[in-house]
Amino acid sequence: MTPLVRAFVSHFGEMGSRWGINRTVGQIYALIYVSPRPLNADEIAEALEFSRSNVSMGLKELQAWRLVCLRHFSGDRREYFEAPGDAWEVFRTLAEERRRREIEPTLSMLRSSLLEDVSSEEDLHAQARMRDMHTLIEQFTTWFDDVQRLDSATLSKLMGMGATVHKLLDFADKFKRNKN
Repeated sequence: MTPLVRAFVSHFGEMGSRWGINRTVGQIYALIYVSPRPLNADEIAEALEFSRSNVSMGLKELQAWRLVCLRHFSGDRREYFEAPGDAWEVFRTLAEERRRREIEPTLSMLRSSLLEDVSSEEDLHAQARMRDMHTLIEQFTTWFDDVQRLDSATLSKLMGMGATVHKLLDFADKFKRNKN
């Protein structure tokens, strides 16, 4: 690995633990992501100086997260792995997986809790707070669904607008008030 790639791979491993994946998986993903060609498990193990079994387990996890794609080449029995080239696609996949693994179970628990018959003040208060949380998460997931349907170029433009969106919303509010 070049010093540039080594620094990226090392940093990604460190950050992985903060993002909920282990260091090894983060480093494997980083190496695959910056590689100009698909890599097989032996190449990954050699480059990162990891055991083949650690690489295999890491690749299985990355496949479960849908962050790497399996490729085969004619005349070669080995499996090769590559990451999507579009950073927005990677972001979308991560967001979808986190939603499926974290947000959906939380919404399910909140829905069940809100259906409970409660009578104590403590439980009434708790349900009111849960209702607020449920509403916020539902709004966020609706927004997320809308954003997921945008193409990468539009998403990039939207992100580039930054505070301009806030100014546009303020202008729309003023326009509505003046119209009424």
